[in-house]
Amino acid sequence: MGHGMQCGVVQFIKGRNSTGEELFFRRFPEQVRFHVMGEGFTWETQDRQRDIAAAEAAWAVSRQLLQDPSIGLVVLDELNIALKHGYLDLDQVLGDLQARPPMQHVVVTGRGAKPELIEMGDTVTEMGMLKHAFQAGIKAQKGVEL
Repeated sequence: MGHGMQCGVVQFIKGRNSTGEELFFRRFPEQVRFHVMGEGFTWETQDRQRDIAAAEAAWAVSRQLLQDPSIGLVVLDELNIALKHGYLDLDQVLGDLQARPPMQHVVVTGRGAKPELIEMGDTVTEMGMLKHAFQAGIKAQKGVEL
């Protein structure tokens, strides 16, 4: 955004609670297309078909962003979780990522990235938790997790 790029963000899992990133990005509607597509954390659901439908709807929006050459950066928040749970077809996702416009940057977040996605990436970072406040009973906090 600092370089004037048009950006697109699709959140695959988050959705029930307002987050700091949503509040921030909504301030820049002319520069960021922000889509909250999830229905909450996957471990809170009992309806796999509904989760699949939500992920597929999020991927449809993602594909539109990935096909738009005016978008310089696409962030696919928690896409790895949707793939890990089998909510999306991996081959379709990989194909759509490969077909994107030249020099369009894509950031995929979430734990448990598929090896095929790792292989495709130019830069891959794995973050690991050493200690977290929730281990001491502290729930998610604004400005930290939300």
